[in-house]
Amino acid sequence: MNIAYFDCFSGISGDMILGAFLDLGLPKDKLEDELKKLSFGGYEIVCSSDARMEISGSKVRVVLKQKDACHRSFYDIRLLMEESSLDEGIKELCIDAFHRLAKAEAKVHKKDLEDIHFHEVGAIDSIVDVVGSMVGIAHLGIDQVYASKIPLGSGFVNCQHGTLPLPAPATLELLKDKPVYEAGITEELVTPTGAAIITALTDRFGRMPPMTIKGIGYGVGDRKFEEIPNLLRVIVGEDERKREVDTVTVIETNIDDMNPEVYEFLMERLFEEGALDVSLSPIQMKKNRPGVLLRVICHEGNRLRIAGIILDESTALGVRYYEADRLKVPRRLEEVETKFGKVHVKIYQDDNMNISPEYEDCKRIAKERKLPLRKVYSEVVKTVFRK
Repeated sequence: MNIAYFDCFSGISGDMILGAFLDLGLPKDKLEDELKKLSFGGYEIVCSSDARMEISGSKVRVVLKQKDACHRSFYDIRLLMEESSLDEGIKELCIDAFHRLAKAEAKVHKKDLEDIHFHEVGAIDSIVDVVGSMVGIAHLGIDQVYASKIPLGSGFVNCQHGTLPLPAPATLELLKDKPVYEAGITEELVTPTGAAIITALTDRFGRMPPMTIKGIGYGVGDRKFEEIPNLLRVIVGEDERKREVDTVTVIETNIDDMNPEVYEFLMERLFEEGALDVSLSPIQMKKNRPGVLLRVICHEGNRLRIAGIILDESTALGVRYYEADRLKVPRRLEEVETKFGKVHVKIYQDDNMNISPEYEDCKRIAKERKLPLRKVYSEVVKTVFRK
């Protein structure tokens, strides 16, 4: 399986993504041929070799032959994609990216999606960046995308809406629940288009996964920074793992003075707010008092919300948290048609295949049909293996 890691040490933008893919070997002719499948023109793609702090990469500019005065909506762009002859996979990724961008703008301006008409989403260079990036993913045969944590700049930027604080409001909305950090640079490091593309491609943010590196591409940004090279590095390689690796946040606290009845409600709240797992372990605390270790596993983007729930809903006065790497057997959720009706199952595929029917589905069937639960489980598992 081919994987790509977006090393966003200097942020991310649409033209930097496209530049990195051209640097990795996406032919300009191929890019232009794919873009011709869209029913609009009036632009030229200019590619050049450039460098930041003596690291060379590819710089991409979209030069308009005449001013693009069209204020396209998301629905205009979706129709543009649907009526094109682009591959279906590319269409879906492009529509997803623009949908994310339009939803972010609608949220910021407190308007309905159909009322959003704005230049930034409809601009020709944004369309070229998004479509070109998805063409690059397909051309390079990338099956899975990972990205680093996203650095954010500060200051202000002038745009169609006026002067906006950085990060731009739409950019922040797009990066909600994603791990970010303050880079200490008074420049725009992440554009809304860049944020829309990377969040459409992946929700795996963190460390670089183990891979055999096959290619490295650098996309060059417009500005030159004094502190760091303004580049996006995309590393493409072969994933030889049979198991998946990701990074999660573990939140813990010790509790010894809470009514045990509260734990059930606390666990429900934690799962509702995005906890991946919640566990309670008996421990001995100071003065040999029996207590409970509450441990929650979640994505980094949910850390503050999860910690807040623990402090609000329990007697804990503080929590501790840390990052942890996970090694997982690849899994997928499927809906299987059985003689009892439709049942959701988790399928774990390693050297062997393991099946885990959804408990609530099986419990419902067992009660409705007055059957032993283990018989329902057994029949669902057999059905999956027969397929």
